[in-house]
Parts: sequence; structure tokens; C-alpha cells
Amino acid sequence: MLEGRGARDWHQTRRFMLSEPAAFDELLRRLTEAVTRYLRAQIAAGCDAVQLFDSWVGALGPHEYERHVLPHVRRLFAALGSEVPRIYFGTGNPALYPLLARSGADVIGVDWRVDLGEAWDRIGDLAVQGNLDPAYLLAPVDAMQQAARRVLDAARGRSGHIFNLGHGVLPSSPVDSVRRLVDFVHEASAR
Repeated sequence: MLEGRGARDWHQTRRFMLSEPAAFDELLRRLTEAVTRYLRAQIAAGCDAVQLFDSWVGALGPHEYERHVLPHVRRLFAALGSEVPRIYFGTGNPALYPLLARSGADVIGVDWRVDLGEAWDRIGDLAVQGNLDPAYLLAPVDAMQQAARRVLDAARGRSGHIFNLGHGVLPSSPVDSVRRLVDFVHEASAR
């Protein structure tokens, strides 16, 4: 929307946020209203959970996130109520985890760039979703299973862990690898 294409550094978005804070706030207010309406429609249609996938916030420092983004995210989750679990995934910046935990979400998604146990310690008493590196779906099966075991071990048997990839399935991931991962996690978790 602001970058004109996909971005890694979010320079245009951050420039707008810092140089035009009132306009940026209004943009996020409108986006929050639209996303809230969309997620409420998903809930009304019978979904089991909703997730806000906030992939750009990893470019922000804690102060900028708390000042410019967190109030809108809190408003969104408050407006959704607690009819279904609310998941919040902000990638690429473990320093934000304590702030993400204050968002009003029930579950915090964690990407693969941080140890799951350490992330959970920062998040506190909420459920956590994550955090296998999706590239392991491209690796040999034994390497994928070893990595999945590390994620399960990092959860330390805590209640509330939702095993997931630390981002999303890569388009080139073999379907058979996804099946094998799911089977492995089910078997390993049943013990």
C-alpha cells in the first residue's frame, strides 16, 4: 500500500509513520476498522480461530511499535471479543514479544529466528504458536524431524503450544514433506 511493492526494510512505510504521524494513525485506524469487519465476518461464518498476520512490524523498534501500532492492534482484538481464539503473529523482531503479549490476543505466533522457550519466557502466560523454519520442509526427512523435535523440546511440555511453521509453507515445499511433518508431530506429541 505504501511501498508500491513487497518490501524487506519498509522504508516508505516507516518514513510516512515518522514524518506524518497523524495521517499514519488515520490510515491504521481505517485499516483496523476494515480488518475488524473482515474478521468478524469470518467468525460469523463459523471459523474456529482468527489470526492477524502482521509481517511488517519486525521492522520497528519497541518504542515505535508501542506508539504507532499497538493501540490499533489492541482495539482490533478488543472489538473481536473472545468468541474464538485470536492469534497475533508479528515476525522478525523478538524484542517486540512482551508488547505483542499486551495486544489482547490469546496466542502469540513466533517465527523461527528465536528459540521457542526463550520467546515464551518473554511472552509470558499466553499460548504460543510456532516455530519451525519452513525451509525444513525442503530438507531431508531426518533433518526436518530433528528440527521439529527441537521445537517440541523447546516447548518443554508447557500447555498451550501450537506447533506450526515459523511463517508459512513455501510454494516449493513438497506435499509429502508436509504430510510427514504433520504425522511426525502427531506421533511425537502423543508420547
